Amino acid sequence: MYYQASICKCIEVETNAGVFDEHGKLLSTSSSPIQIWKECGCIEQSSTDIWHAICAAVRAACSLANVAGQDVVGLGFAATCSLVAVDADGSPVTVSLSGDARRNVIVWMDHRAVSQAEQINSNKSPVLQYCGGGISPEMQPPKLLWVKENLQESWSMAFRWMDLSDWLAYRATGDDTRSLCTTVCKWTYLGHAHMQQMNENDSQAMEACGWDDVFWEEIGLGDLVEGNHAKIGRSVAFPGHPLGSGLTAAAAQELGLAVGTPVGASLIDAHAGGVGVMESMPASHFQAKGVDDSETITHRMVLVCGTSTCHMAVSRSKIFIPGVWGPFWSAMVPEYWLTEGGQSATGALLDYVVENHVASPHLADRAASQSLSLYESLNKILESTMQELKAPFVASLTQDLHVLPDFHGNRSPIADPLAKGMISGLTLDSSEKQLALLYLSTLQGIAYGTRHIVEHCNAHGHKIDTLLACGGLSKNRLYLQEHANIIGCPIILPRENESVLLGAAILGAVAAKKFPSLHAAMKVLNAAGEVVLPSQDPNMKKYHDAKYRVFRDLYEQQLSYRSIMAEALS
Repeated sequence: MYYQASICKCIEVETNAGVFDEHGKLLSTSSSPIQIWKECGCIEQSSTDIWHAICAAVRAACSLANVAGQDVVGLGFAATCSLVAVDADGSPVTVSLSGDARRNVIVWMDHRAVSQAEQINSNKSPVLQYCGGGISPEMQPPKLLWVKENLQESWSMAFRWMDLSDWLAYRATGDDTRSLCTTVCKWTYLGHAHMQQMNENDSQAMEACGWDDVFWEEIGLGDLVEGNHAKIGRSVAFPGHPLGSGLTAAAAQELGLAVGTPVGASLIDAHAGGVGVMESMPASHFQAKGVDDSETITHRMVLVCGTSTCHMAVSRSKIFIPGVWGPFWSAMVPEYWLTEGGQSATGALLDYVVENHVASPHLADRAASQSLSLYESLNKILESTMQELKAPFVASLTQDLHVLPDFHGNRSPIADPLAKGMISGLTLDSSEKQLALLYLSTLQGIAYGTRHIVEHCNAHGHKIDTLLACGGLSKNRLYLQEHANIIGCPIILPRENESVLLGAAILGAVAAKKFPSLHAAMKVLNAAGEVVLPSQDPNMKKYHDAKYRVFRDLYEQQLSYRSIMAEALS
């Protein structure tokens, strides 16, 4: 029995596919490149290109696992929360100022719609309380408003506006049902409108009753309400709900799978990571806690850390937290409320800081000659520098170097898309050692940002005391250890490295009726790996508390500078 997962990673310009067995063990993965355009602050892709890449990756993954297509019992899709436009025939509709018909996807991290987000937030609609008090330019309503204001022909031609993962499931099955995950998290859909209607085990596509028509009309997008919300979603379903009659004949042929293979309603990629890791708890943890099983999950936060980082926690009751997205009902774990914090650039920021340093090319060449990654080499430099200077611990090497990591704005908990990155403590030193210190200080800044999110969530009603991590950055031991030390929580890693793929595969397993619910599947298919414990050194805690104060002050300084300059230009 095999479950197929397919995910789309946009910023890494590739799609990934994986095959898992009935125990949640990864048998194979494969990737296929996809194109991305970055011009004038806009970031765009092609849904056609993405679909072809997924088909190639799925076929290759099955071949590597020596699994025949007809033996795959279920399929799930997860993708970035990018916006797709297609016409009545399913053909791409451009969202690009270039007019290139291929570019019909606005990538999630595209910030072209900052002014539209500000305009929407000025209306103070009640639905915004479920977005942390204000909508982000990374969500879909601002992007839709931007298209209407700037690309009238495309606006008129578009027949469906879809989140990328929903579009992939639609392309595979012909079923236009949207996921509660995408609609609730990125479209202001009020999923809790279904609370009294039915529960997850009913596994039905539900008529969309959670749209706030007044909101869409107020922001100038009332035409999306027409036709019972046909362009943005007339029906919704819990993640994992079986769509249509499974794979269509055309999609099955392209993917190399059997016609009718069950396909589950989709997840956003980060949320698939949460589904793939959130029940990955060591048995000893449950024995020590002695807490009701339905409540233990509410003490955890998942860090899905890649290009950006998503911070996800669930609760039994809704918790409103200023500056943090949510509460979203059933957006990840059905019938729990999701709180979603985030940092818009983490892995992307580390790459930017490191790769733009003058010492980077030579260090990268030497690392490659030693079969090391650039980051493994930097970690070694930091270790040797600590020993050379007889420093008490690696973290102390950055006592004079501080980084505010908001190079792509602050998503949470300040929710300021205009925030900028800051570095305090630069000198004329351009050595590899200085690069290593800048890398460490940036990494610490990211961890202080996560500490800020955790503290903010706990101050408003959460009880987070355990972190789980997945994604590319979770493979960097220094990154994990600094997070554990700075936040003061253990970090649990999953047994399987590809948690986002596992989350997508779980959708396929649920769609195939192999489990009664998505949460039941998580409990069986999630498994714990290594546990990273925080340091108990009181001196290290004192040091990080001090640097955290500097971190918080940097943003306050930035606000002050912003005010001074605004006044000068007024």
